[in-house]
Amino acid sequence: MEATPPQATPPTRLMRALGVIERVGNALPHPGTLFALMALLVVLLSGLFSQFDLVVTHPGTGEAIRPVNLMSVEGLHRILTSLVTNFTNFAPLGTVLVAMLGIGIAEASGVIGTALRQLVLSAPRRLLTAVIVFAGVMSNTASEIGYVLLVPLAATIFLAAGRHPLVGLAAAFAGVSGGYSANLLLGTIDPLLAGLSEEAARIIDPTYEVNATANYYFMFVSTFVITAAGTWVTEKIVAPRFGAYTGEGSAQAEMLAELSPLERRGMRFAGLALLAITALLVWSTLPPGSLPGAGFLRDPETGELLRSPFMSGIVAMIFFVFGGVGIAYGLGARTFQNDGQVMRGMGKAMETLGLYMVLVFFAAQFVAFFTWTNLGLIVAVEGAALLKAAGLGAIPLMISFIFVSAFINLFMGSASAKWAIMAPVFIPMFMLLGYTPEFAQAAYRIGDSTTNIISPMMTYFALIVAFVERYDKKAGIGTVIATMLPYTVVFLLAWTAMLVVWMLLGLPVGPGAGLHL
Repeated sequence: MEATPPQATPPTRLMRALGVIERVGNALPHPGTLFALMALLVVLLSGLFSQFDLVVTHPGTGEAIRPVNLMSVEGLHRILTSLVTNFTNFAPLGTVLVAMLGIGIAEASGVIGTALRQLVLSAPRRLLTAVIVFAGVMSNTASEIGYVLLVPLAATIFLAAGRHPLVGLAAAFAGVSGGYSANLLLGTIDPLLAGLSEEAARIIDPTYEVNATANYYFMFVSTFVITAAGTWVTEKIVAPRFGAYTGEGSAQAEMLAELSPLERRGMRFAGLALLAITALLVWSTLPPGSLPGAGFLRDPETGELLRSPFMSGIVAMIFFVFGGVGIAYGLGARTFQNDGQVMRGMGKAMETLGLYMVLVFFAAQFVAFFTWTNLGLIVAVEGAALLKAAGLGAIPLMISFIFVSAFINLFMGSASAKWAIMAPVFIPMFMLLGYTPEFAQAAYRIGDSTTNIISPMMTYFALIVAFVERYDKKAGIGTVIATMLPYTVVFLLAWTAMLVVWMLLGLPVGPGAGLHL
């Protein structure tokens, strides 16, 4: 059986749909430009709406809310004097920078790549697909490592196992990108989205805090749902479609080498470091008095864990865990010979954030302007009233929001860029309807993840096409879309069903993060 679909009609339809998506997506400005234009639009709209007698009543305080005009001398003064602090005080900025410093050490040492290889090499053949999908989900803890390492590695592993390499590639890509918001660990995206949600929540409640662990319970369970769904799609739909592999590239199976003695030594060092750090963290969170000195990271006044230095310091934990494990591996595997190499690893991680810093600058201005003008609050109040009038129940409302997020993701690949636009509108709206920002964020992440694997706007989509062409010279974008579409459909349905069950049971989505305010 050939790697391309046997019938001509479905690929033709897919290509036509893809052409529309690609043309619309390419017509959009760069996300940084988009935020700059939206910030300008907010300023213009503030001047326009301030000319009308537009007023809404704050549902919490009863205060009359009117638009604030930024197209005035006072507005100009505020923009000029706050431009820098809007940027430097933007909640997601510091969290991402600190987390990436630790992950940069781990990536430079090689521990992440070695751990992924060890995971897939030690997997039993009958569990190979599930392990590949699971490894893809887990790789999201370390940013783009799954795309550049695990996806091509999975193709090689399947080839070595006598299976079609594109089946392994599809399984890995589904886990890495389709399961982007499922994980057993926290990654850089968690504090980033939490910061954006917090900024949006403060439109309604200036003291509201959203922790990086806001969706952890939901993410944890999602890991197993996505692994099971991805394995089922791979074995029941994707593998039969491709059949046996008869093309070139079988010699690449030899590229999958066992861990070297130095790598094994490094993993032992990393394991001991992780064990020591974990023991320290457990000791710091035990109830006071259970062990000498225990509980020193709990709230010193109440002894609670939810609103404690431990929970507030999750980003610092990410830095220390990844940094400590990375340094231990580097010393054991001798990939780090001196402290300069550790510093260069952190510097390399910062180099990849140059464009992100530009995007954050304009996003921070947009969010600040949107808050100052009261337009976000006015839209939220009016939108909440409209949704109430529509009579949508909680479940239809959240399902609709998931599908809206999934559709927008086809045209705008960045999770943070989309959420920076959507959060100031939807989070206040949902808060006025009685739902927590953490719950709204969890619903958003389902839609954002599931259509990544069929969106040409996704940053690494072109790289995936290049990987596919190694094994099928006739393959192209249409091949990738046709292969990954079943994952999108099944992930979207399974994950949405899981959210519905979660709502019916009334479970919290994370520590201290319930469904309702």
